[in-house]
Amino acid sequence: MKTLTIIGCGLVGKTLGKLFVSRELVQILQVLNRSEDSTRTATEFLGQGAVVNRFSDLEPADLVLVSTSDGAILRCVNGLRESRAIHDGTVVFHCSGALPSSILSVLRTNGARIASVHPLKSFAEPSSSVASFPGTYCGLEGDDESVQLLKRIFEDCGARTFSIKPELKLLYHAGAVLVGSCLTALLEAGLQCYEKAGIARPMAMALMRPIVQGTVANTFELGPVRALTGPIARGEEELVRMQHKAIADWSPLISRVYRTMGTMAVDLSLKQGKASVLSMEHIREILNGTCDPANPSYAS
Repeated sequence: MKTLTIIGCGLVGKTLGKLFVSRELVQILQVLNRSEDSTRTATEFLGQGAVVNRFSDLEPADLVLVSTSDGAILRCVNGLRESRAIHDGTVVFHCSGALPSSILSVLRTNGARIASVHPLKSFAEPSSSVASFPGTYCGLEGDDESVQLLKRIFEDCGARTFSIKPELKLLYHAGAVLVGSCLTALLEAGLQCYEKAGIARPMAMALMRPIVQGTVANTFELGPVRALTGPIARGEEELVRMQHKAIADWSPLISRVYRTMGTMAVDLSLKQGKASVLSMEHIREILNGTCDPANPSYAS
């Protein structure tokens, strides 16, 4: 059984470590966090692993997981470079969705093979994340042998793996951000519109739930073009103009969100082909500010 050392054993590290241990895929050798208390908490959750306080205390391991924040990975690389953790053939991998495995490449001089595995999952609480992990999509890139080894380990934990081009990881990760945290921010913008209209937040949340769930379900079943509905999809120029002005008069921030999302909806509507091209051109002018939303230069 291979040995594993975890550097930065937070929500992701605890989840993956527990998965590996529960399936008897690895033996946790050591855990190193920023504080001894957090390291001890992690080893107690994992049920394995020695608590270490410094990189110089690390022993050689078969695998080293760096599951810190993106900004801390390079510091960990420097610490590992001066440690005894790496022997010839040690697989060092991180879990960043934005950074390529090449950030670890200096460790090759220590004999390491490198890789990156990015689980497309929200890790809110380790125990629940362990239970819900099967079916999680995980993007891999790095040295061929390392990728093949990690592919087997993660698939044994129920993951669905796919390859990522390291040079395009920032765009890949941006997609995850847009459909994850930015979607949450968009829902907040909608909530604020409801509240401004005099609807209390609890009621607004209740109103939003079926709309959001139905929209998401339709998008995945039909695709974005066919799933698009609403005034832009119908080419309702005057309604879009009035909404744009009402939001702009109240909140410049949400107005920018409305214009940006509306412009993307225009592109989808053109592909959908139900509204006239002329209406789409007029709506795009309204959203882009080339037509004064209070005084349009054309009749709706």
